[in-house]
Amino acid sequence: MSDGMVVELKWVVNPFRGDKFEEAWTPVAEAALDYGATGWALFRSKDGTLDFTQLAFFATKLEWERYWYSDEISKAREDIAGYFHVPLLPSFHSIAGMGSLAPATSSI
Repeated sequence: MSDGMVVELKWVVNPFRGDKFEEAWTPVAEAALDYGATGWALFRSKDGTLDFTQLAFFATKLEWERYWYSDEISKAREDIAGYFHVPLLPSFHSIAGMGSLAPATSSI
């Protein structure tokens, strides 16, 4: 795959803030779709429940920046200040390959 890129953010959340962070940030991560992302994900580690990984799939870095630096997302980060460790640095990856299987649905 040569089109697009994925942006990865590693969030390290402060103790006793994991559930609040997840509740507050999930809709903000999903809002990437409103800024041109073709997909998004927010993962929470099962081992270290204060470790989160956010992924956003964009065509260009400029589209990511429109999302990340928008008034809406900047305000959302401001609202959760104190929930996570700083600095928060995105990493950018080209997509070498990707796939998924749709979960089977039961007719029962």
